[in-house]
Amino acid sequence: MEYKDTLLMPKTEFPMRGNLPKREPEQQKNWESQDIYKMVQDRTKDRPLFVLHDGPPYANGDLHMGHALNKVLKDFIVRYKSMSGYCAPYVPGWDTHGLPIETALTKNKKVNRKEMSVAEFRKLCEEYAWTQIENQRSQFKSLGVRGDWENPYVTLKPEYEAQQIKVFGEMAKKGYIYKGKKPVYWSPSSESALAEAEIEYQDKRSPSIYVAFKVTDGKGVLNEGDQIIIWTTTPWTIPANLGISVHPALNYSVAEVDGVRYVVAEDLLASVAKELEWENAETVAIVKGESMDRMIAKHPLYDRESLVMLGEHVTTDAGTGAVHTAPGHGEDDFIVGQAYGLDVLCPVDEKGVMTSEAPGFEGIFYDEANKPITEALQEKGALLKLSFITHSYPHDWRTKKPTIFRATAQWFASIKDFRSELLEAVKETKWVPAWGETRLYNMVRDRGDWCISRQRAWGVPIPVFYAENGEPIITDETIQHVSDLFREHGSNIWFEKTANELLPEGFKHEGSPNGQFTKENDIMDVWFDSGSSHQAVLAEREDLVRPADLYLEGSDQYRGWFNSSLSTAVAVTGKAPYKGILSHGFALDGEGRKMSKSLGNVVLPSKVMNQLGADILRLWVASVDYQADVRVSDGILKQVAEVYRKIRNTFRFLLGNLADFNPETDAVQDSDLREVDRYMLVKLNTLIDKVKDAYENYEFAVIYHNVHNFCTIELSSFYLDFAKDVLYIEAKDQKDRRAIQTVLYETLLALVKLTAPILPHTADEVWGHIDWVKEESVQLVDMPESKNISDASALQEKWDRFMTLRDDVLKALEVARNEKVIGKSLTADIKLYPTNETKELLQSVKEDLKQLFIVSGFSIAGSYEEAPEGAQDFGQAKIVIEKADGETCDRCWIVTPEVGENKNHPTLCPRCASIVETYYA
Repeated sequence: MEYKDTLLMPKTEFPMRGNLPKREPEQQKNWESQDIYKMVQDRTKDRPLFVLHDGPPYANGDLHMGHALNKVLKDFIVRYKSMSGYCAPYVPGWDTHGLPIETALTKNKKVNRKEMSVAEFRKLCEEYAWTQIENQRSQFKSLGVRGDWENPYVTLKPEYEAQQIKVFGEMAKKGYIYKGKKPVYWSPSSESALAEAEIEYQDKRSPSIYVAFKVTDGKGVLNEGDQIIIWTTTPWTIPANLGISVHPALNYSVAEVDGVRYVVAEDLLASVAKELEWENAETVAIVKGESMDRMIAKHPLYDRESLVMLGEHVTTDAGTGAVHTAPGHGEDDFIVGQAYGLDVLCPVDEKGVMTSEAPGFEGIFYDEANKPITEALQEKGALLKLSFITHSYPHDWRTKKPTIFRATAQWFASIKDFRSELLEAVKETKWVPAWGETRLYNMVRDRGDWCISRQRAWGVPIPVFYAENGEPIITDETIQHVSDLFREHGSNIWFEKTANELLPEGFKHEGSPNGQFTKENDIMDVWFDSGSSHQAVLAEREDLVRPADLYLEGSDQYRGWFNSSLSTAVAVTGKAPYKGILSHGFALDGEGRKMSKSLGNVVLPSKVMNQLGADILRLWVASVDYQADVRVSDGILKQVAEVYRKIRNTFRFLLGNLADFNPETDAVQDSDLREVDRYMLVKLNTLIDKVKDAYENYEFAVIYHNVHNFCTIELSSFYLDFAKDVLYIEAKDQKDRRAIQTVLYETLLALVKLTAPILPHTADEVWGHIDWVKEESVQLVDMPESKNISDASALQEKWDRFMTLRDDVLKALEVARNEKVIGKSLTADIKLYPTNETKELLQSVKEDLKQLFIVSGFSIAGSYEEAPEGAQDFGQAKIVIEKADGETCDRCWIVTPEVGENKNHPTLCPRCASIVETYYA
């Protein structure tokens, strides 16, 4: 007889190797054929709603690790909520308008816009957007992200645009929308205005100049000919100068240098003197800033006045304390200029080229105008110093080129009119991390009015008509009509029809006596598009609700989507569109650097999935502290893959050792379980509670570490290790064996459910190998509940103490193994000399201690004080490890003198001989 054939070894078709890149696409096809999203929604339809509203990624290009991080985090939450008492729909979305698609067509696809109408070009943009959506959708699905992929929301869909028009109309109705000429971020490279969210800061080398303005009317305080010094890093704005701002509360020094009197802030005199290399500056007078109000200076280049004004924005952080003021090129400049009734001069066109309003520099690109303007100042004797500095400067986040402040006629949303409501809504929102509240609160508190118009073709038109007298027309009637037209035809109709054709039939207006109308050609800021999703998606769809429970995006969206959504929602409804905000950091390389093609450090989700599998990528997301910036590299992913392997092998062991177990007939009642089995259920309860609590608090790294530790420490290093002696060796229906299997069954079900939101492919693969479950997928069940274990706390206290002792025993065995006293632990005989407290603990343990320590011999050989010299001392016991006497059993590998007592099976121990004779004779 082959004794190995009498062992009850694990049996399962669940493979050891995941081979995820091959199996996951098959699993995804299965989900698609099942329509698993609909099955989950049908199962949970009568439950309370939990809505995580998807912030729309831009439909252009392949996914990067930031996309993967974001979508997988969302998927964790949605999957968990649907398994914990909620109906959790997930409607993915896409942002589709804006410059990147225009650029992709004109530059990459070589489309010539001049050869077609705006409507024709927009149709090409739409077609391109849909190809990008399809590409990204397949990549998101390959990540295992579950959602309503066949019915996403898309900002170019007619029903979305129709609702966006209503948001605009409601804001206009409340007086929050106006048209005005004021400086905005302007991108010459895009030929369009930009929002703050479209600005990023990069280093730029700029000229730094000190310029003198001669006083022509000092109001009896300064002398004619005194020179007020300004400092600027934008010489190209000097032709637009209309004034000089000083702070009313500052003292200004009149410093005489070589017979010339210069005026600078008293606090900055020393630094200016050093910069201008003055060696003999003498302060001859001190004047208060407020006394300089409405003094007149002469423009250094042109025959016109520069008005001295009082401005609270002036500081002594740098410069001279007297600020060059060009109302057409700066927000503070504009505000103070408006207060003093100055014009808004802007001698730069949409391409960044100087116009005829800058005599002498017409036709020169603004940045290239710095040099001739500086030379002209030199010739006029007004330039005191030229140097160069490198400083942080605003750039267009799409083209990566510098922006300027430029005054143009734009449409604005007046934030100041409902700022207090916005700030209150921020306070009422739940923030994770908590600092998010302060960040958005400060942004809302400090932000100016929102420029919502763009001079582009690809976007949602601003639904404004103009009468013959130029009066803008925004009424309930026109807004509703345009919204209905867009819902039926899409917004392209705006560019296909004339204004009169777009207006309601028979529309009349007193400003158009001849019945003729024109229409606005600008489109809306894309942040207005996505910021309207609370209306166009949450309020539009029957399966969702406003406000959403959660918005989850990267930390850059505090100035982006979180902000624009808040502005439009509070303006329209008086409330935030979300109950909670959760933000994450950026994905960096293994050294903490930003990923870039030039550095060659880009980690692509597609490559990770092709090499390792989506579940490895998802497990990486669970492993990181995502609220800060996160690192990813081949080395980091390799470590995560090792953790996955341990979790997978745990599932395989559990499945293999339950092959002959039927929970309906073979399960052991809790009251009949041994203490060690009940202890494992207490440990399982702890895991269940910790993991569910971590899901509730979005602490996925806690789940990652607790599941990993449970698999490697509680199970692999302890329970499963000693259980093999029972599971493989004992008779099939032996009580201790069935008790262990009962625990393994509970553990398997709990583990597969707990990990399902993070490892959906693997969890469903495991689920498919569990014979006794009825549901088609683990996605169609709820999270496990911790069971009531009698005397759980006392049981845990006792067995935690035992586990500490067991750790000491294992250390002693390791020392003995290194000293060649023993080989494997089953060749060892332990002689223990415990303290009285430890002896009482051991006497209370009813289980086989040899089995628990995985040795062939164990005895309490005496008291702690009686231990022989050389015994290993662990404080609670002294331990002597000896080689066990006897022969090794051919079946269970126990070493015992009893091997050979059974003449029919001379190489077996009595236990194995009895099992073989009873069940395998």
